[in-house]
Amino acid sequence: MFFYNSEHILLFFLGVCLITAIVFLTVISVKLAIALKNERKRWNNINDYIGDVTRTVNSVRYGNLSKKISSFDTPDSKDLTESLNRMIETLHDRETMIDEYRAELVKQNQILEATINSLSDGLIITDTDGLILRTTTLVAMWFGTDGKDIPGHNLFEYIEMKNKRPLSTWKDNDVVLLNDKASNFTASTVKLKLEDKKPKYIVILKNVTDQRELETLKEDFVATLTHDLKVPIIAETNMIELLLGETFGKISEKQFVALKNMQSSNKELLGLVQTVLDTYKVGKMTLYKENIMLKSFLGEIIEEMTPIVKKSKNDIELILERDIRVFADKFQLKRVIKNLIQNAISYGTPKTPIEISIGEIPKYVTIKVTDHGAGISKSDIDKIFNKYYSASKKFRKIGTGLGLYLAFQIIKAHNGELIVDSEEGKYTEFCIKIPV
Repeated sequence: MFFYNSEHILLFFLGVCLITAIVFLTVISVKLAIALKNERKRWNNINDYIGDVTRTVNSVRYGNLSKKISSFDTPDSKDLTESLNRMIETLHDRETMIDEYRAELVKQNQILEATINSLSDGLIITDTDGLILRTTTLVAMWFGTDGKDIPGHNLFEYIEMKNKRPLSTWKDNDVVLLNDKASNFTASTVKLKLEDKKPKYIVILKNVTDQRELETLKEDFVATLTHDLKVPIIAETNMIELLLGETFGKISEKQFVALKNMQSSNKELLGLVQTVLDTYKVGKMTLYKENIMLKSFLGEIIEEMTPIVKKSKNDIELILERDIRVFADKFQLKRVIKNLIQNAISYGTPKTPIEISIGEIPKYVTIKVTDHGAGISKSDIDKIFNKYYSASKKFRKIGTGLGLYLAFQIIKAHNGELIVDSEEGKYTEFCIKIPV
């Protein structure tokens, strides 16, 4: 009985332990299942978060800056999400700003292009070899082709120059368009200031057809006018000479003086007409240079000008240390010096000497004509060689304003210089510089 009861109790105890173990294992299993479920959920959230980040990054990569990363219940994701979203917002703001800048640049470029295309001159951008990079619409029209077809071609496929020279040296050179040889064009170049190893140039093409035609008409008109003016003046001069020679009978002393004055006025008038004609011929001047010994040459000029100088009671003084030779056009150089002496007479002080001096400086022979008179003001001295400028009105004298202009052009044709130095109320000195 005792044994039976002990065995029963043992079995009962083992059953209780077994049940306890099963309950414990069941509780453990449930807890493990819950933990695994929570872990699986956490990993699923992480995977979803990574997927959303990947999709957002790819969207941003292809330009969609409106995409944002969603919020997930994952550890430490909040800070990363906020950082990435702020970065995307910053990129969006930058893109908006860049778009505004781009729109403004496009607008400014359109204004610049419209302005350039409205110019009366054609512009061509080329490299050193003349390869065309870009042109304006006006050039395309002149070339008779579509502007899109021009880049990549050489400039000399469209124009020709009589004396071909490097692009960098072009300055108002005459060129002919191959598809329009009847028109007149000039070309100049400006080097572009670019950070580029190979220089680029802007070729400025000008249509000067109307200008050339106008110049021709003007020259023809002036030539015709001066010719028609010279004929009656010369006829009158010849008649006065006949009267002075008493061809038609004796004349009184008063008549002789009157005729002499008329003869002098006619000579001045003829000189003015000739000056006007020569001014329009100056661009086509042909020089006939020869070796000139200045002492005898200036002596001849002084002798010819003496009767005129006597009227103003001036004297001409020739100052030279030794005789000097110069290579120049004798006729044209004489005209310049006589013109300068005439100016010295007109604007100098009576009874004061007019000095002519010759000398040498490096590379030049100099001839100076100096008077001691009214001088030239600082405001006028820069205009003195301009066409039609004259100080005659200031001193109530007659003048065309062409004498000094013509003198300047003649010396320039000799590759020389004509310069002036003056102090108002004291002196005026003109200096001719002719290359040796």
